[in-house]
Amino acid sequence: MIIVAVDGPSASGKSTVSRRAAQALGFVYVDSGAVYRGVTWKCVKEGVDVKDAQAVTNLLIRMNMELVLKDQAVGYLIDGEDPGQEIRAEPVRERVADIAAQQSVRVYIVEKLRLMTKFGSLVMEGRDIGTVVFPDTPYKYYLDADPEERARRRAAEIRQTEGAGDVNEVLSSLRRRDQKDSSRATAPLQIALGAKIINSTGMSIDQVVDTIVSDLKKAGVVS
Repeated sequence: MIIVAVDGPSASGKSTVSRRAAQALGFVYVDSGAVYRGVTWKCVKEGVDVKDAQAVTNLLIRMNMELVLKDQAVGYLIDGEDPGQEIRAEPVRERVADIAAQQSVRVYIVEKLRLMTKFGSLVMEGRDIGTVVFPDTPYKYYLDADPEERARRRAAEIRQTEGAGDVNEVLSSLRRRDQKDSSRATAPLQIALGAKIINSTGMSIDQVVDTIVSDLKKAGVVS
């Protein structure tokens, strides 16, 4: 069982890089952020205040999250429903940092993430994979990029899905998210001990993927 942990801030390229690296390695891909977004989506759907810790905890107690494997990626159903792309929409996007800051949510989701090893070796991306979820894995990477570059990437993603995305608004949103992620009391965003730092500013996705896959090949993880 091998775990490749890929951490970093929003829009640093973690999702695309991790998915492609998993494909190249023949591993299962996990987007841990999507799980936090799923809980946020459920809160929005049921009208639960994401800043009300007790209300969110009560939601976690009564809801059922079923892990599923599809196309070599781990997904989930919440009370039998797949939220799909709704987890990427603005109502979720603007609330997920508040959800991710709550200890009960993080305990709940970390347990779910660790259960995903039942599907095989993983490339898991997030913000605390190498520090909290799988701190003992020797295969840790921290992806970063300049805030302006990250904002351009995220704005392009939003334009594809929603038809509009202002770079300055996205930059402001990313900076707010970075502040929340880095300053939260529980599992703040930080570079894991022993992680290899990759600044992807000016790098293509293929170059970043090749960096990770080549490094793992040198380590003997795959031939």
